[in-house]
Amino acid sequence: MSAAWWTSFADAAAAVCLLGGSFLAFAAGVGVLRFPDLLARMHAVTKPQTLGLVLVLVGLALRLRTGATVWALLLVVVFAMLTAPVAAHLVGRAAHRTGRMSPERLLVDELTRDAHTDDD
Repeated sequence: MSAAWWTSFADAAAAVCLLGGSFLAFAAGVGVLRFPDLLARMHAVTKPQTLGLVLVLVGLALRLRTGATVWALLLVVVFAMLTAPVAAHLVGRAAHRTGRMSPERLLVDELTRDAHTDDD
């Protein structure tokens, strides 16, 4: 009876994770289309998309339940968590340096100050 309970619980948790992750990935896509500027779009791509991917992969791991699959999915989660913030940071810096974002929307602009001190 214990194994049947765990299987039912894991399947229900997998369904919740898959639905939640799918919703977050969909919200990230809508944010990319609807947000007005680059920084807001960049936020929509990195935050909910990464969490959505993690939830989908957790749901998949709960559903499949094999050791090799879980380890492979864990590697995907680790690489996604490492690369998404770095990619967002580089996109933001590139947009700032090329003038693709509006500086009046920033409350604090540390990159302009750092760019002037690097040239000295």
